[in-house]
Amino acid sequence: MTNPWWETAVVYQIYPRSFQDSDGDGIGDLDGIRSRLDYLVWLGIDAIWISPIYPSPMRDFGYDITDYCGIDKLFGTLDGFDALVAETHARGLKLVLDLVPNHTSSSHPWFVASRSSRSDPKRSWYIWRDPAPGGGPPNNWRSHFGGSAWSFDAATGQYYYHAYLAEQPDLDWRNSQVRAAMHDVMRFWLGRGVDGFRIDVIWHLVKDADFRDNPENPAWPPARPEIERLLAVHSADQPEVHEVIAELRRVAEEFGDRLLIGEIYLPLDRVVAYYGKSLDGVHLPFNFALLSTPWTARAVADVILAYEAALPQGGWPNWVLGNHDRPRVAARIGAAAARTAAMLLLTLRGTPTLYYGDELGIGHVEIPDALVQDPWGRREPGLGVGRDPSRTPMQWDASAFAGFSTRTPWLPLTEDHRSRNVASMREDSRSMLSLVRDLLAIRRARRSLAHGAFRLLEVRGDLLAYERSEGGEHTIVVLNFGASPTTWTLDPGPGRTEVLLSTSCGRAEEEAGPEIVLGPDEGAILAAK
Repeated sequence: MTNPWWETAVVYQIYPRSFQDSDGDGIGDLDGIRSRLDYLVWLGIDAIWISPIYPSPMRDFGYDITDYCGIDKLFGTLDGFDALVAETHARGLKLVLDLVPNHTSSSHPWFVASRSSRSDPKRSWYIWRDPAPGGGPPNNWRSHFGGSAWSFDAATGQYYYHAYLAEQPDLDWRNSQVRAAMHDVMRFWLGRGVDGFRIDVIWHLVKDADFRDNPENPAWPPARPEIERLLAVHSADQPEVHEVIAELRRVAEEFGDRLLIGEIYLPLDRVVAYYGKSLDGVHLPFNFALLSTPWTARAVADVILAYEAALPQGGWPNWVLGNHDRPRVAARIGAAAARTAAMLLLTLRGTPTLYYGDELGIGHVEIPDALVQDPWGRREPGLGVGRDPSRTPMQWDASAFAGFSTRTPWLPLTEDHRSRNVASMREDSRSMLSLVRDLLAIRRARRSLAHGAFRLLEVRGDLLAYERSEGGEHTIVVLNFGASPTTWTLDPGPGRTEVLLSTSCGRAEEEAGPEIVLGPDEGAILAAK
């Protein structure tokens, strides 16, 4: 039996505003992505996931959609999209689109109609409720971006629900017409050749039927974002959501070998429920555990073991180190550790997703107050929730605007962009870019890394070690999370290994005995002999 393509694939996330500008407006676009496909082939990824490109007022940069079956003029045209799909496939790559089914823009024709009258046929497509007794919002639910999740519409005398901005009203997925309409959206894009969808905030799709108040979070400190003040017991992750997701899966299966990825920020024991009871949920419920795990060998090992133990029989794992909503990995753990993190991501069992620019080691980019774009960062300043630093332009060369554009980009570049760019790092065999490319090449060459079994090895101190094996091929990965040199010993011994790759470079094909000394923040991939 042939494994689905995504089980051995590496997915590369592109934030389209920030990847490549082709028309000189300072904002990336589809033709820009198309012009960089050869780079992605050179790098060695297998699939690209593109964040939203649909028509939008851009109040939340494309996650507020006015037309699910179009392309925003900022990014190009449907013809341009079709050309991108064709050229992506011609290079042997897959293309995954972002699907945003939980909410639309308040300017979407559906919501305009819904808001026009209580008797309009689209009224029930969104979540409308009467004021609470005595007035005010129907319950205590909070917006993810701060403030109440309910906005009052004076013309019709009711509140509508929005998990995010007031300009992003939530659809009512208990309405069969809403589900049918979104199924047609999926068919529109699948029919144009897309290979699947990453489904935005999929755990939000169904809300508590009785709209009960969420309980207070006893651990909430006032210096944290307001969304953490309550436990989202009733506003998300409802049991009925799994039936809705199974319907989405059936639509995808109408088109054959297509992938569904679900965005789910929940504890691991809840994340794995989104595989579905009979594996009829999303193929890959995003595992974001590494985004918040302390960067220590013990903590990472505990997460790996907990995740592997929680996976349902037949569920395929996946791993993520960064995305457009969270601080970049190099910003979180430092440049040296980011090299080890890349080795971890690309050698664990499962499908990894690599965020654009992480292959360059882009870290935190300071965004002056006057240039802040993110609505969450504007609404809750000073809490570190602003997502702009993770969305800065890709850096291609040492020119004035890093080869991204011919004018000032929509967000700033890194201070070191004249050296931290593809053109410069491509020529340096010791660069982060070269390391990531080498990791991807080894992953392709060794079937034990692409699809092999996983076994955690016994270690001491700040080391993490594991074995991947398939068909007699054994690959060992050893990672030093500490600040001091550490010796790792192959157990049981005696035995010999060959160093295939080190994050410190210069050790390839080095013969080792049953032990190897790893420097601070060094990782190594070994072939067991």
